[in-house]
Amino acid sequence: MTHPMRALIAGNWKMNGLEAAILEAERLADALQSEPASARVALCPPATLISRMAHRLKGGAVEIGAQDISAEASGAYTGDISAAMVRDAGASLVVLGHSERRTLHGEDDALVARKVEAALIGGLEPIVCVGETLEERKDGRAETVVRGQIEASLPLSLNDRAFAVAYEPVWAIGTGLTPSSEEILTLHDVIREALLARLGPMGGQAPILYGGSVKPANAAEILALPNVGGALVGGASLKASDFLPIVRAV
Repeated sequence: MTHPMRALIAGNWKMNGLEAAILEAERLADALQSEPASARVALCPPATLISRMAHRLKGGAVEIGAQDISAEASGAYTGDISAAMVRDAGASLVVLGHSERRTLHGEDDALVARKVEAALIGGLEPIVCVGETLEERKDGRAETVVRGQIEASLPLSLNDRAFAVAYEPVWAIGTGLTPSSEEILTLHDVIREALLARLGPMGGQAPILYGGSVKPANAAEILALPNVGGALVGGASLKASDFLPIVRAV
């Protein structure tokens, strides 16, 4: 199948990785150098590794992303990192609104939208995460919740800008549980409709990534579904030997 834009496979390392882990990123980059992927490939390491990883992988096929940024451009915000700072460190993308940020750090849709604005101003391509909890799915509210997140987390300034949306059912992240193909298909269709309603024709261009227990064993089936334009991969992105088969599944 064809995707509206080139598929994107992004690895989210979360709070994992010391300097030695950059070797895994180099193994990934070397493999893609010898046999290029059809998808764009990105790694989002912890902030402490962005600069070193970007330096070591410079000129290669692996793009570097951050896992979060501040909504503020600069100032007295101890511990926060701005879009300009991660861009300066070598990142070109940023994951925003991940369910772990929404849940553990209390980030709401309005804050996510401000961070998306900050990313665009700072020259970063945002990957905006949406997804329902198990309780919301059991209550039959999955589609309503995700539509609401699209409408409130994606500012209109995204029009004519490069971005991606990642659908991550919260109950599938790190649990080993994966929605059925039909469930993924339904929600990706809902997201596409919501993007078109929010952004017009440009809403038909952004890739919609699937995230939530993506692994080599299920990647090909998921990535073959209509409106699935890539994947946001957690634990399976930490080792090149696990991540490469997912990249190759596009």
